[in-house]
Amino acid sequence: MSRDLRMCFIGDSFVQGIGDPEHRGWVGRVLQATCGDVTAFNLGIRRNTSEDVLRRCWREVAPRTLPDADNRLVVSFGSNDMVEEEGKVRVAPSRCVGNLTSLLDGCRQRAIGALVVGPPPVVDAGEGHLRRTSQLAEEMAALCRSRHVPFIATTQTLACDPAWTREALAGDGAHPGSAGYHRLTDIVLAGRWHEWTARPGQ
Repeated sequence: MSRDLRMCFIGDSFVQGIGDPEHRGWVGRVLQATCGDVTAFNLGIRRNTSEDVLRRCWREVAPRTLPDADNRLVVSFGSNDMVEEEGKVRVAPSRCVGNLTSLLDGCRQRAIGALVVGPPPVVDAGEGHLRRTSQLAEEMAALCRSRHVPFIATTQTLACDPAWTREALAGDGAHPGSAGYHRLTDIVLAGRWHEWTARPGQ
């Protein structure tokens, strides 16, 4: 009997796939490349910070899990946290890491397998935003290592990727088109994705 693999993706507009004319984003493309039957739910919301995601996470994820299923949660946020508004970031880096800690603790308590995709860069937000997001990604990666949770870094690779930057600048300055999301998909698939999905969850 095949296992019931149920997977929620929660986060911001990059999770939602904003800007992709094919309406697949990286989540849809990753799922297409994933072996086996997966029941998947995209819970990305534009402009969400880690505070927003933490606030809504369990009330949205809980109805989409089953007691006997292999339940998974893919988390990706941080880009909006590091946006500066009125002279300060929307969510302090320490608070963002604390929110991720709470989510990972919640996954452990609920026996839900977790994987974290690092925050993509916002191209038109400037060097300061990239610097803050890169530092945040490093702190997220350290947290994930300490919890033995897979972390897939994206920030620096995408900041240097011509398809990502070209499409983002041609659009709203933040979100790429299909080529940029295809590049992010490649990063996720190369980052222990197949290993994580192939082994039984918690």
